[in-house]
Amino acid sequence: MGGKRIERRRPKRPGRLPIETLQDMPALVVLQRLPAPALAVDRAGTILFANAAFCDMVGYSSRDELPTDFDEIFRSLPAHDRWIALVGTGGPRLVELRHQEGHSVWASMSKSAMRRRDDTVALVSFHDLTEELWLCRKALELPHEALARMSRGVFRSGAS
Repeated sequence: MGGKRIERRRPKRPGRLPIETLQDMPALVVLQRLPAPALAVDRAGTILFANAAFCDMVGYSSRDELPTDFDEIFRSLPAHDRWIALVGTGGPRLVELRHQEGHSVWASMSKSAMRRRDDTVALVSFHDLTEELWLCRKALELPHEALARMSRGVFRSGAS
């Protein structure tokens, strides 16, 4: 309410190197501040962490609104096994996510940053490809002549 704000930062010591500041930052603070969508999931499929960029990509205003079950967000994966898909294989990394409004969000998904066999958490990042794929699909729907004109740089809207 009207109370005094508590400052949790440590006082900076003179001569402190920037790498020391980075090394002291809590991992969740760093992950939350990433501009790229990031998600952490355990082996049971529970979403443990989603940063603001991920929530925004799938239409949720905050982490509190995001479903906690992996299967409520993911529509399709590059592998049949959820864990294999998250930790990564050499195959394609295109995933279909479910937006809060029901439409599909297509994204490339990184391999997990957690790479040891005994890791119980997969931490992945995403690159939203929805608009790019939609534009490609629309381009394929254009008549061949329109595509040829566009490739020659003479395509003008409404011109014949």
